[in-house]
Amino acid sequence: MYNKKVVFRSACLGMLLFGIVLITLGSVAPDLKLKLELSEISSGTLFSILPFGILIGSLLFGPVADKYGYRILLAISCVLLFAGFEGIAYSRSTGVIRIFIFIVGFGGGAVNGATNALVSDISEKDKGANLSLLGVFFGIGALGMPLILGILKDVVSFEIIVALVGALALFVGILYLIISFPLPKQARGLPFSKGIALVKDKVLLLLSFFLFFQSSFEAIINNWTTSYLLDQLAVPQNKALYTLSAFVAGMAGMRLISGTFFRTVPVRRILAFSFLLILISLVLIKTSNSYLLATTGFVILGAGLAGGFPIMLGFAGERFPELSGTAFSIALFIALLGNMLINYLMGVISQNFGIKHLITVAFAESIIMILLFLVIMKILRDQRS
Repeated sequence: MYNKKVVFRSACLGMLLFGIVLITLGSVAPDLKLKLELSEISSGTLFSILPFGILIGSLLFGPVADKYGYRILLAISCVLLFAGFEGIAYSRSTGVIRIFIFIVGFGGGAVNGATNALVSDISEKDKGANLSLLGVFFGIGALGMPLILGILKDVVSFEIIVALVGALALFVGILYLIISFPLPKQARGLPFSKGIALVKDKVLLLLSFFLFFQSSFEAIINNWTTSYLLDQLAVPQNKALYTLSAFVAGMAGMRLISGTFFRTVPVRRILAFSFLLILISLVLIKTSNSYLLATTGFVILGAGLAGGFPIMLGFAGERFPELSGTAFSIALFIALLGNMLINYLMGVISQNFGIKHLITVAFAESIIMILLFLVIMKILRDQRS
């Protein structure tokens, strides 16, 4: 037996940890570069390992969760985060730190995927709304940690900050060992044939490729907004960073609203409204000649992008309740591929044609996502009738 409220709160704590983990590692990258005396190319190569770790962790967590349950999986993932951060804090070998960065990515990818699948499993209804609430905690971690890092920067060394984040991960891992979780859904073994059937399922593939573009959309905004504002509006870097925080705040705020006030609103209406917000925001950003209007556009854009992951993962959880972990692994793996590939493509476009085409790429992704949404809704409607 397990307590749903306790399990949900523990999942939220894991998602909060994931937000803290990603932001901390990115924030201390300049300090680590100085410590190891790295060039720009070496520094970029070092941290390019992180998404590969997240990718592998996202792929493997699902079958493990379906066969063995969430308790040990989450606990071990948190221990890996602890080991990774302690290694990054105190190792002075670039080669060894590469291994620890991969370990952090692997553990973080597993925590992210497992907490999403766990919330889906314990939600008999309103899966999308509960997953939206879960996503709020990533935003809290991502928004709150830079403030804490800013306060501590002149007080303690970056090594101590990294080590403390590792200690937090260990504490969460111990907590997972104490809590009771749902029993494994495939305790007698995960049938290979069922796993193959998931990969061939048309709806799951469509959901996954929607998330391919959703994830890459979020990635290009997170990674290129600062450069866009510096180039197009001559905005100081600190103000550009505030705009990026406002984008994350818009996403977190909309997820909070979706998980509370909009719980009874049909998800297709929420997504339709989300696409309207996205298109309005992109027009506003593209035509804006002021910092305030552009920032307003990015807040609206964050709100518009808020529903994609919770709603699509909610569909996957409803369609494959007995193999939700494996289904989430497939969806998140494809989503992260999109994150990496389109983000790389954006770099090529920026270098050859200019950063102004950030909004062009965003418009193109919006149109593709709308078309995929319409196809998914049609198939699901046909299958229910």
